[in-house]
Amino acid sequence: MKATVLIPIYEHKDAIGGVVDDLLPYGLPILIVDDGSGPETRRVLDALEARHGAVTVHHRARNGGRGAALKTGYRLACERGFSHALQLDADGQHRASDVPAFLAAMERDPEALVLGAPIFDETAPRSRLYGRQLSRVMVWLTTLSLDVNDPLCGFRGIPLAPTLARLDRVATGDHMEFDPELVIRLHWAGVPVRNVATRVVYRNGGLSHFDMLRDNARMTGLYTRAVGGMLLRLPGRALGRAGVKGASAP
Repeated sequence: MKATVLIPIYEHKDAIGGVVDDLLPYGLPILIVDDGSGPETRRVLDALEARHGAVTVHHRARNGGRGAALKTGYRLACERGFSHALQLDADGQHRASDVPAFLAAMERDPEALVLGAPIFDETAPRSRLYGRQLSRVMVWLTTLSLDVNDPLCGFRGIPLAPTLARLDRVATGDHMEFDPELVIRLHWAGVPVRNVATRVVYRNGGLSHFDMLRDNARMTGLYTRAVGGMLLRLPGRALGRAGVKGASAP
């Protein structure tokens, strides 16, 4: 396994320096994908790249959404010869001290999708917790399993080969719906899922780009389509369990 840290960022100029500082002791290359941030954030990122040899910054020309930035990052990581991306957010919510646990899980099962199973404290808004629980239930329904502890956590280990294979085959969302969509599609493709407990902290005054109206509508559309996809897969799953040759795979 050859892993790089992947951080998508949009205008988190005040938090990204601390995130990078916390990651440097682990000796991993760090790839930051800037999703069309303004000049102030660009200057901060360019200074980080100049200061730290482990840091590479890729600037997207315009803002395309979280999913678009992550897809760019996966392809760049693969082009640079990495087999895995250890993905986390730029806002400082995730603890770098959990990096060894994620890497250990990725080493044990290199073909698996390793997902953060978040442990929240009192800083977590109740609205976010309710939304996460709804997403968990919808992913359990659409995958017909309880394999996924949390489909939204941005701290995850991505096996690049099966991920890019799916992205080359099907169109996926470009915004906040991309995280759960990727989980569903990889599960449908037979990629095993492993969950790693990790603490998540919502910082006072933290910048969130989640649009309650648009992103909730995108999530609703995703889960509606995914339920339809699950229903289409039911006959193939039933035949596969019965041992019928040629049964359709997920």
